[in-house]
Amino acid sequence: MGRTILDKLWAEHTIAELGDATSLLFIDRIFLHERTGSVALKGLEEAGRRVRNPEQVFCTMDHIVDTTAGRTDDTRMPGGREFITSTRASARAAGITLFDLGDDRQGIVHVVSPEQGIALPGVTLVCPDSHTCTLGGLGALAWGIGSTEGEHALATKTLAVRKPKAMRIRFEGTLAPRVYAKDLMLHLISRFGASGGAGYAIEFAGSAIRALPVEARLTLCNMAVEFGAWTGIVAPDELTFEYVRGRPFAPGPDQWASAVAHWRTLPSDPDAIFDRELEVDCSPLAPQITWGTSPQQGAGIDGQVPDPAAETDANRRQSAERALLYMGLTPGTRLAGLPIGAAFIGSCTNSRLSDLREAAGVLRGRHVASGVRAICVPGSSLVKKAAEAEGLDQIFREAGFEWRESGCSMCFYAGGESFGLEERVVTSTNRNFENRQGPRTRSHLASPATVAASAIAGALADVREMRPRD
Repeated sequence: MGRTILDKLWAEHTIAELGDATSLLFIDRIFLHERTGSVALKGLEEAGRRVRNPEQVFCTMDHIVDTTAGRTDDTRMPGGREFITSTRASARAAGITLFDLGDDRQGIVHVVSPEQGIALPGVTLVCPDSHTCTLGGLGALAWGIGSTEGEHALATKTLAVRKPKAMRIRFEGTLAPRVYAKDLMLHLISRFGASGGAGYAIEFAGSAIRALPVEARLTLCNMAVEFGAWTGIVAPDELTFEYVRGRPFAPGPDQWASAVAHWRTLPSDPDAIFDRELEVDCSPLAPQITWGTSPQQGAGIDGQVPDPAAETDANRRQSAERALLYMGLTPGTRLAGLPIGAAFIGSCTNSRLSDLREAAGVLRGRHVASGVRAICVPGSSLVKKAAEAEGLDQIFREAGFEWRESGCSMCFYAGGESFGLEERVVTSTNRNFENRQGPRTRSHLASPATVAASAIAGALADVREMRPRD
């Protein structure tokens, strides 16, 4: 019987079978950030234990750092400075690689990891952050853990993990212009629900996935956790290998050929059996936008707010009713044309160079609508530097966007900065929960291109209606 990519990676990393489908897995690489990683490092110190193989452990400052120009260790979050200074001291004492403020390699953990070649095809990689599944876009087996599990992984290079079931989702067809990976995931989650992937490791496959560039695959896998999945993964291919080649922590020239030879063995066998399979036709999809307080509450930008009364599931009906009350919306309201007060481009989902290029293509020669606050936060210092080398920062600035330093910023409220009370925001982030971007802030998830188009229109907008400008 053929094996899935999950089967192969699980077998390669299993040290011992512990019973009840639980295995002791070897963990290749560990990535920390200052908000939760500091807790794991401090716990290890207090227990008198050392980091095993510190050369395979990495840390960055991203979650609570200030993203305004001239930033220091001071943050807007109460106690934030202590998180930063404690993480710095612990990381240095442990001898792990730290991407500190002022380091060109600093940035959002799930942007830095592929950028530096820390995430690679076939590795197991963990981080105390739920969106670690992002790195499955390179063919890594990557998942989020808690700080206690982080401490155990740091000390032993192992974790006891119950093997999830395997699901394959085939995205077939050709994406229409200005429809992106973000739209694929928002459609998937709205169609099958935020728990549609619960208990599964999901392999994304199909003609549409094979056509996606690597950074789009990272976006796709980033939101696997919003589908309830344990992780998401895309089988590595030639696009993956070229993306990884030459990155600082990737195999060097002497090991490259053997590494690629191994990576080519990882894709699921043709006769592999999955516990569940789904197929989605991508061709008719419009750009997607959420209307509620969960990623599952979304529709095409050319649609309207649904009537909860039409929902047959009682829990989903009640959730929709609560969402509409929170969002200040009524059934039948057209999504396109809904006025906004702010626009945000950033997060581990959509802050890579390709994302900024897509948004800049919409913004070029245009200006943000009066009364709209617009912010762009590059995913890493290297992304920021590359964007500035291309002149993208000028496009954003001339359009009326704030151009920030790298970090998580207003993806969530923990950094101490927020949008206004009941302000309606269109955002390229991954979560639109109540109060996610500020007290009673009303967040609508979308692709960076849709965010840019909406900022210009001053309302949720269909980016397909905006013709490119020279």
